[in-house]
Amino acid sequence: MLESFVGCNSIVSVSSYSAALLVAYTTIGLKPNDEIIASPMSCLASNQPATALGAKIIWADIDPATGTLNPDEVKRKVNKNTKVIFHNHHCGYLGYIDEINLIAKENGIIVIDDAIEGFGSEYKGNILGNNGSDITVFSFQTVRLPNTLDGGAIAFRDRELFNKAELVRDLGVDRKQFRDKNGEINKGHDVITTGFGFTPNELNSYIGCSQLAYISELLELQRSNALAWREKLSVIDKGIQFIFQDDKFQKPNYWIFGILSNQKAYLIEKFRKLGFYSSSVHLPNNYYSIFNNFEELPGVNDFYNRFLAIPCGWWVPKEQINNIQI
Repeated sequence: MLESFVGCNSIVSVSSYSAALLVAYTTIGLKPNDEIIASPMSCLASNQPATALGAKIIWADIDPATGTLNPDEVKRKVNKNTKVIFHNHHCGYLGYIDEINLIAKENGIIVIDDAIEGFGSEYKGNILGNNGSDITVFSFQTVRLPNTLDGGAIAFRDRELFNKAELVRDLGVDRKQFRDKNGEINKGHDVITTGFGFTPNELNSYIGCSQLAYISELLELQRSNALAWREKLSVIDKGIQFIFQDDKFQKPNYWIFGILSNQKAYLIEKFRKLGFYSSSVHLPNNYYSIFNNFEELPGVNDFYNRFLAIPCGWWVPKEQINNIQI
């Protein structure tokens, strides 16, 4: 069902988002001290697993108007040790997919699209996971869509990587050969690939399948709510700027409705009083000592100082948005 929706026939489902990253990194042979270019303006869950494998995170600055990786800054950070460009799509807004993929292709680097918040977002008519990037990782944790209570998935452009990932997520075992005709473990089946016990359980998978039956409807409700927010906020004078307001190439999933304002603190308090829990969503990851990289990035600072998110999920009644007085 995931493959049908995304438009990619090489998707591996796993037990969590962290599992998705560990399987992806193990599949591509990430080694200690390999460098990963990433955005610090993302979820801590996006960047932590790489450090567990001993990789080195190299922060690249972002476009302060979008919250996504700045291609010029990515290009500046590429060197002979770069193994991966980890392209976070901040809160479901996609950013510069073609530009980042071109940089990777020119330098022989793998691109992993971080769709932790981006399931169902579209770029140039294709759903994220089918946009030419090498690998895309998804989260199905409780605050995502689809929500399987916990879970994740990995989409691969290369079929050989997909085949290897199927083994990596299941202890290196090929289930077609693991047992003999009597149901005993097959002595002739050797395990030669490092792996984890990251297969999803059937209950989570069933919940995911049930939600996928309604996923397009849920996404359209979110986009409808985003349009309602745009119309409501366009008439107030708070210096509000919409994320990607004129981008004809992308169709965000609107996991949240993102805005920029120099009156961020005032607006967060105002929206909360109105019953909408507004927030910054993420703290820039270059604040955390685990990454040992406190590099000051002007784009990140500018964006974080002005960005706030407003709920616009499928569960928000549109009339509640239409009736508020700001």
